[in-house]
Amino acid sequence: MPDGTIGTPVRRREDYRFLTGQGTYTDDINRPGQLYAYILRSPHASARINAINTSAAKTAPGVAAVFVGQDMAAEGIGGLPCGWLVNSKDGSPMKEPPHPVLAVERVRHVGDPVAVIIAESYQQAKDAAEKVAVDYAVEAAVVDPAAALQPGAPQVWGDQAPGNLCYDWALGDEAAVDAALRGAARVVKIDLVNNRLVPNAMEPRAAIGEFNRATGDYTLYTTSQNPHVIRLLMGAFVLHIPEARLRVVAPDVGGGFGSKIYHYAEEAIVTWASAKVRKPVKWTAERSESFMSDAHGRDHVTHAELGVDAQGKFVALKVVTIANMGAYLSTFATCVPTYLYGTLLAGTYTTPVIFCETKAAFTNTVPVDAYRGAGRPEATFLVERIVDVAADELGMDPAELRRRNFIPANAFPYQTPVALQYDSGDYQTTLQMALQAADYAGFEARRQQAAARGKYRGIGIATYIEACGIAPSAVVGSLGARAGLFESAEVRVHPTGSVTVLTGSHAHGQGHETTFAQLVADGLGVPIDQVEIVHGDTDKIAFGMGTYGSRSLAVGGTAIVKAMDKVIAKGKKIAAHILEASDADIEFKDGRFTVAGTDRSLGIGEIALTAYVPHNFPHEELEPGLDETAFYDPKNFTFPSGAHIAEIEIDPDTGRLEICNFTASDDFGRIINPMIVAGQVHGGLAQGIGQAVLEGCVYDKTTGQLLTGSYNDYAMPRADDLPNFSLSTHATLCTHNPLGVKGCGEAGAIGAPAAIANAIVDALKPLGLRHVEMPATPEKLWRAIRQHQSGAAAE
Repeated sequence: MPDGTIGTPVRRREDYRFLTGQGTYTDDINRPGQLYAYILRSPHASARINAINTSAAKTAPGVAAVFVGQDMAAEGIGGLPCGWLVNSKDGSPMKEPPHPVLAVERVRHVGDPVAVIIAESYQQAKDAAEKVAVDYAVEAAVVDPAAALQPGAPQVWGDQAPGNLCYDWALGDEAAVDAALRGAARVVKIDLVNNRLVPNAMEPRAAIGEFNRATGDYTLYTTSQNPHVIRLLMGAFVLHIPEARLRVVAPDVGGGFGSKIYHYAEEAIVTWASAKVRKPVKWTAERSESFMSDAHGRDHVTHAELGVDAQGKFVALKVVTIANMGAYLSTFATCVPTYLYGTLLAGTYTTPVIFCETKAAFTNTVPVDAYRGAGRPEATFLVERIVDVAADELGMDPAELRRRNFIPANAFPYQTPVALQYDSGDYQTTLQMALQAADYAGFEARRQQAAARGKYRGIGIATYIEACGIAPSAVVGSLGARAGLFESAEVRVHPTGSVTVLTGSHAHGQGHETTFAQLVADGLGVPIDQVEIVHGDTDKIAFGMGTYGSRSLAVGGTAIVKAMDKVIAKGKKIAAHILEASDADIEFKDGRFTVAGTDRSLGIGEIALTAYVPHNFPHEELEPGLDETAFYDPKNFTFPSGAHIAEIEIDPDTGRLEICNFTASDDFGRIINPMIVAGQVHGGLAQGIGQAVLEGCVYDKTTGQLLTGSYNDYAMPRADDLPNFSLSTHATLCTHNPLGVKGCGEAGAIGAPAAIANAIVDALKPLGLRHVEMPATPEKLWRAIRQHQSGAAAE
């Protein structure tokens, strides 16, 4: 049996080149004769552009060209498209105003691109940008989504989106939910905000556009999670370049977390400009530029009501959410607070009726789109917070209330009231595993010990479920998706038996070069070091939908399995011909084709050599070669789930929070590489903890200025902010993909925020606190403690 097969903690093969500085990221690429682009961005959140004078900039040292929005509009360049149509509950389509590549007539958020300066060096382009004179007429701005929907609010789009409303969407039976709430023994209510986040991938975005004058072909090198989608969107909708003339290459990518899914203006700018200046054009974001140009995440304002009967069973959930779209609709922005959010509000529970209303608001802020978890963290945070509030009001243990309402393990497949059908799960077991690992039963003793030291100690539980493996094309198509969400793979067995896999999935830190190689080593019985994984180049891969939504293994991996099945089927026919047996009598195992019941066999290398040197080959039945392609479109989402428990201490004198312990018990289905899974969970937990206690994107509510525009003001989690994680897994297999896998990349970011928030409220419960908004910074906690201590003293 070859090493590196399924279930083995193989070390990541790609890490050596990354750790030794031999990775090739977009900024590492330099094309002969390239020029450099600097994007001049709006300093205002809302303003009319009266005039732009570029004459001084064009004569600055080293400058090759300066372009503005009118230049692109004059050539018929299109706007950046939105990839998902959402209809309002009255059936009307969402408001979809244009998203120009460079601003024309107006700017709508700080950072809106206004002009591009192209020069022999980046510094020359940046210096010349100071000579571009833009006459702005500054107007009132609105940044808060709830405020944007109020009468009299500044209008981001005027008549194109009256009242700043993009859509008013709903899911569920509101009348049935209202009736159930009226009949409930208790109705628990909560208002909360899911704070806006800035993605902050380690590698900033970059792009290089190159035009080949001899062939008329374009090449874009870019930091993307899905190069084929970028080619489709930019070629068909923005630059109007036939796909056969446009190559998109996404080399090594240093983190994405969703923020590198989308088609960004800079990609179109450098590609278009390269043809204008007849030289390659390179742009790399500065970190402060990323803060005001990368799509942000989250930013929901929500009111929720949960009905509970006399036995503590949930009878209904009603959710009203206002979601911030920002100034423009990013590629998948519209589906995040609707179909990736409302459909997950059942959580792990048997709540019989649920209603969700989402109003999406335009504001003068950076566009908001999917960020690690994309709708599922928002849903989980809401559900798990209100469940804890219910437990408090009912005087029940939070773990017991959850157990009482869990979907039983024998109830699958389980149809939720919010459209999704879960195929498998065992929530009781994962919760029990987490409770035991966290020593939940012994917590009160630790709380008393902390109190003796003058500290508040709390423990918080969050159970979660997420919809991954995005997604069945027929389903998402019926819900407004403007693309299919299948995946492709080509498995090419070379004449000597080594294998190249060309996958439409893309890696940006997940370890695909290892995990996919393990699939092939297991499936074809070849040593893992003889397997090559290729991705990220539209000229090499037939087509692919990229990586997001924890889909790579469930969808991309299944495509690889199906392509291997075709290879094996062809190999059996070749083996049958050589061994003079029937196809039906050929068995394949551990890399060998054997005639059943005999010792006559051939290795896959021998079969491959025969396929490529077809001297004795059934040409009338088979083509030469051993190279197969498969496309896989999933039948359903996959549904990872789990239980997370956070234990924290708060110093009342400083508000400083320490995470003492964090336990995660997850169900990811079959695990291919447990070491890679643990790394993915660690990273997700770090981001979830960051949202809970550190990260928060803040705009000035009057001017629309980004107040957290650098690491001086936007706090990222560091090693000393994180505890040692206690991880465990319990697998119930996915029933509709051959691997039984579910996905793991987003789980930590989904479960952690609610677990931390519940622990904070538990710690401060003696003071009468019921809720603390994220991020629960030391200052926020200190002020809350002081306020409630003063209130208690006054009473």
